[in-house]
Amino acid sequence: MVADPLSRVFSALADPTRRDIVARLAVGDATVNELAAPYDVTVQAVSKHLKVLEDAGLVSRSREAQRRPVHLEANVFDLMTRWIERYRQQAEERYRRLDDVLRAMPDDVAPHPPTDAAPTPIPQEGTPS
Repeated sequence: MVADPLSRVFSALADPTRRDIVARLAVGDATVNELAAPYDVTVQAVSKHLKVLEDAGLVSRSREAQRRPVHLEANVFDLMTRWIERYRQQAEERYRRLDDVLRAMPDDVAPHPPTDAAPTPIPQEGTPS
């Protein structure tokens, strides 16, 4: 079964190394060797991470003479942003409704005691309290 584009993107970004690679590519294009330099892994391991990012549409590779820079495809973030924004707006609407309910409540009403609390015993005359 082929995952939808959004699922592929989120799955690719689930790995912290891949998120770090994306963050570094946000600054500018880089070669595989440049991307592999700060990690204690092989260039082949970084290439595998790049393949996952490429399959998700997050990065592309081009050829400039002998150099093969990796480029961040920022348009994929639009897909993620639209998805996140929809749920952010729904959450904000729920909070606005809660704010309206709280504003409508009178300020001078004492809170109700818990219904499952045992009643406080009243001291009897002649017994120490």
